[in-house]
Amino acid sequence: MKDRTGVIFGNEIDEKTVRSAEKSKGNYIRKYGDDSSADYKISFEPIETLSAMGVKNIVFGNENEPFDEKALIVGNIRMGFGHYRISIAMASCAKALGFSPYWLDLASFDATGSKMIREQNDLYSKASRISQKSRLFNKFVWEPLNSEGFKKITYNAKDQKNSELLVPIFKNIPKDIPYIATHVWPSQGAVHAGMTRVVNAIPDNWPMGLHLSEGAIHAVQTPFAYLGYKTLSGFSKKPLKGIPGNQITDVGCFIDHELLCDLENDNRLRRERIAGGRPLRILMNVGGAGAGGDMFEAMIDHLIPYVNAGKAALFLNTGDHKAVYDHFIARIAGRAPVTTCENDYASLLAKVGEMKEGDAGGITVVYNDDLFRAVYSTNLLMPVCDLLVTKPSELAYYPIPKLFMKHIGGHEVYGAVHGREYGDSTDEYPTKKTVCEALDRVLSDRDLIPHLCDRIDALKKQGCYDGAYECVKLAAGIRKLDSV
Repeated sequence: MKDRTGVIFGNEIDEKTVRSAEKSKGNYIRKYGDDSSADYKISFEPIETLSAMGVKNIVFGNENEPFDEKALIVGNIRMGFGHYRISIAMASCAKALGFSPYWLDLASFDATGSKMIREQNDLYSKASRISQKSRLFNKFVWEPLNSEGFKKITYNAKDQKNSELLVPIFKNIPKDIPYIATHVWPSQGAVHAGMTRVVNAIPDNWPMGLHLSEGAIHAVQTPFAYLGYKTLSGFSKKPLKGIPGNQITDVGCFIDHELLCDLENDNRLRRERIAGGRPLRILMNVGGAGAGGDMFEAMIDHLIPYVNAGKAALFLNTGDHKAVYDHFIARIAGRAPVTTCENDYASLLAKVGEMKEGDAGGITVVYNDDLFRAVYSTNLLMPVCDLLVTKPSELAYYPIPKLFMKHIGGHEVYGAVHGREYGDSTDEYPTKKTVCEALDRVLSDRDLIPHLCDRIDALKKQGCYDGAYECVKLAAGIRKLDSV
């Protein structure tokens, strides 16, 4: 295993940082055990929600099962919903291009590296929620960490060392299978394990040392991110060597095949609904960390009169957060017509089918304790809704008119910047007052949604939403990068 902690893209890391990284890895081994000699056998299980894509979940079994001839692995972890959502997009486009997608959630195993990931994810989610309750914590800890702390190249050193703990999981996975990682740890783990066709799909527009995975192809979604990673500008107080040209490329946004194949028709129907004075269909998506609750409450309260007047129809996906679901059901009760989809995926599928060219009204609240269904419910609703209200996280890049509420973590700011520059979304509105005023504007000015739809159609023609297809091509060797 090549050491990737002391030198990153030709840039030497100071001894203090290297010692700290080695100590971190040692602490996890002492806490969770040393499984470096383990022989984890690989088996597969279907993922019912993703059955149309033929996705197989990689699990530990008693004997190794053979992979399909055209296998492609999507390596991921659950951190909120974002990385799972991007992973689904990769699997979708892999299937559309003739590959057999496999799902490798590195946090799901009874292995030392998996336990390390789960511990770090729990800390991240806890801090994210605290940041929404404490202005001081958010201002002096969370925002600086997410924008500048994670940006430092030295931050990558500790992750590189910790991700060595993931190597045993890959022991019985053939090293030449095309592999796309939707979080840096699955990418680093695969590279350490000797996988030879690794694509590191970077989710954020703000370049950070956190996302570096030397040895993989770094696939970014925007020109801004490309320049930041190519030069590693601002990753250290001293000038750094950048990423070689054969390890980085701008591929466009990571979007599912199912969301792209009928996109122009979806936009046509949006324009017709607006022109016909039908209720504006507004989709709100509660993130996987469950943060932003106060702003959702304010927006829902503000929209209830519009819903009752037949000017808006509201769809709220609470994911797999039962407490959030129960809270909003209680808050809305008796104030507007409510339809619930609690662990009723079949009803949601039927409702979406009826909405395609039919009518919609009232408030629909969705919850599912199955993680895949919780995530994919938003995918089902996006094509039949007119406006997505979301923080500027992974959904900032999706081809639907978007209104951005306040970011959570400084890195998300640049998702909103990208959306504004692409022209398929509004500005970011950081307060309850400003986001509700923005909703008033969209509801009263019927030129705005058609304008955003026109822009989305133009961006699709330019290939700006083809990033997931391109990641598949890179991993499979269909598309190659010149050596530089």
